[in-house]
Amino acid sequence: MDAFYVSVELLRRPELRGKPVIVANGTPESRGVVTTASYEARKFGVHSALPMAIAVRRCPQAIRIPTDMARYREVSTQVMEILRGYSHTVEVVGVDEAYVDLSGSMVPTARARELKREVREKIGIVCSVGLAPNKLLAKIASDLEKPDGLCTLTREDMHERVGHRPAKLIPGVGPKTAERLSRIGIGTVAELANADPEVLRNALGPSHGAGLRALANGVDGRALVTDRKPKSESRETTFARDVTDRDELASTMERLGRDVCEGLEKSGYAGRTITMKIRLRPFKTYTRSRTLPARTRDPAVVCRVGRELLERFDPTAPVRLIGVGVAGLAPTAPRRGPPAPEQSQLALGDPGRRTRLEAEGPTEVTPAASEGDPVG
Repeated sequence: MDAFYVSVELLRRPELRGKPVIVANGTPESRGVVTTASYEARKFGVHSALPMAIAVRRCPQAIRIPTDMARYREVSTQVMEILRGYSHTVEVVGVDEAYVDLSGSMVPTARARELKREVREKIGIVCSVGLAPNKLLAKIASDLEKPDGLCTLTREDMHERVGHRPAKLIPGVGPKTAERLSRIGIGTVAELANADPEVLRNALGPSHGAGLRALANGVDGRALVTDRKPKSESRETTFARDVTDRDELASTMERLGRDVCEGLEKSGYAGRTITMKIRLRPFKTYTRSRTLPARTRDPAVVCRVGRELLERFDPTAPVRLIGVGVAGLAPTAPRRGPPAPEQSQLALGDPGRRTRLEAEGPTEVTPAASEGDPVG
C-alpha cells in the first residue's frame, strides 16, 4: 500500500489530497517521530522515523495528523480480504504489505491489474504491485514504480534494474554487514552478486556470505508463510523530557502494561516472559526480564512484575524512553471473569526469578509503529 496511513487519513479528509501531510504522534517540541508522510511531503525530505522537529523545519507547511492504529488495522483487514479473493495463499507481513501467490494463474499480470483496481474502487486507496518468481524479487519490484505501480522483475533483468543500488537493498545487509562489505570493496548489489565466494566467506562466514550472494543474484527459495504467529507484544514511549521521578516512571510503566494486556486479550494470546526496557540519556538501552511459571495476560500481574523490575533497576542517568513487553506467547482462550487466584500470585514469588540485565548499547530511536512502505 502506498503511504498507507496517509492514504487512510485522506479518505476521511479528502480536502488534503495533493498537500504535504505527516502522520505522527508528538509535536515539534517533543521527541515524536514521523510515522509516515505523503509523497508531497517526501519531496521536502520528510520520511518515516524522522524527528518531528526536523520534519517541521524541512516542511513547515505540512499538515500533521495523529496516528489512528485502530482505523489503519480496520482498513488493512479489508485490503487483505480482497487479496484472498485472488489466491488461497496470502502471506500478510504488516498492516500495509502482503505476498500473494499467483502462480496458478495463466494471466498473472492481468490479475495484478484487477487486484489494484478492486482495492482502489472498493476502498479508495492505491497500492503498488511487484510481480516476480520469488519473494525477494517481488518485494524489490513493488518498490520500483511507486506510487500506484505495477512492475515485473525477473532474475535476468534484476541487475539491469537494481545492480547499481546499494547492497543494503538485499535483506540481511544491515549497517554492520554493509560496513564489512565496504571493507572488501563491495558497495552495490551487482558487486555483491559477483563477489568472490571465498572473499565473502572470510568476511562474513560461510553461510551468511553464500546466502547474501545468492540473494544478490535473485535466488530466493523462501515459501509463503500463511500462518504467522506473534512472538511478543510490547509498548514503549519516549518522554518529551528526560525523567528521573520514579513515580512517573512507574505510572507510565503501568499504563503501557495495561495496553499490552489489552492487545493480548484481543488477539487471544498470553505469555510467560515480562520485559522492561529503559533507554537512558544519551542513547544507552537496557532490558530486564522475568520468566513466570505460567503464561498470563492479566494486567495486575504484568504491571506488578514491571514495577518490581523497575524498582530493582538503578538508572545512572535520566530516562528518555520506557517500555514493557510480554514474550513467549501462545494462544489461549479469552479470559472470562476475574483471573484465577493462583494466576494473580505469579508476580508475588521470588523477585529474582530468572531476572537478567543486559546492556544493548547505543541504538537509534524508531517509531512505535511504522509502515513497510519505503521512503525517500
